[in-house]
Amino acid sequence: MRSRRMSAGNSCPGYRGAVDRLFLDANVLFTAAHNPNGKAAFLFKRSNARHWQLVSSRYAVEEARRNIVAKYPLCTERFGELLGQLSQARQPPLRSTPIDLPAKDQPIFLAAQAAKASHLLTGDLKHFGPYMNRADVSEGLVIQTVSDYLASL
Repeated sequence: MRSRRMSAGNSCPGYRGAVDRLFLDANVLFTAAHNPNGKAAFLFKRSNARHWQLVSSRYAVEEARRNIVAKYPLCTERFGELLGQLSQARQPPLRSTPIDLPAKDQPIFLAAQAAKASHLLTGDLKHFGPYMNRADVSEGLVIQTVSDYLASL
């Protein structure tokens, strides 16, 4: 699958590929914080290898934080550490999206677009599932699960 990739240029000596800009949905942030040996956490462990850049939004971070505090309060410190490896994109004003999403998911999609993400990684199969691997309907944004993204490398 072709994706929008950013040229690594001279910023990554010895790397001849491109760097994906991965927008992480709240459920990916949540999973990375409470499951340090999982695939979502792997994204953070390897983010310094310059294969991808991690980005999210305040909206997604706050949703993930609420869920961590409520369900895994002992993982709050780890969550904070992960945020240090993540860029936060601005949250654009709400507008219509090219794909049919519930109101709670529209800010995620719009922030991924505003961040110029190549991929939106989410575990939300109910709402984003119909659009996964369908960049043709999502204005070039590749929507995938973390597993699908890693399998595509």
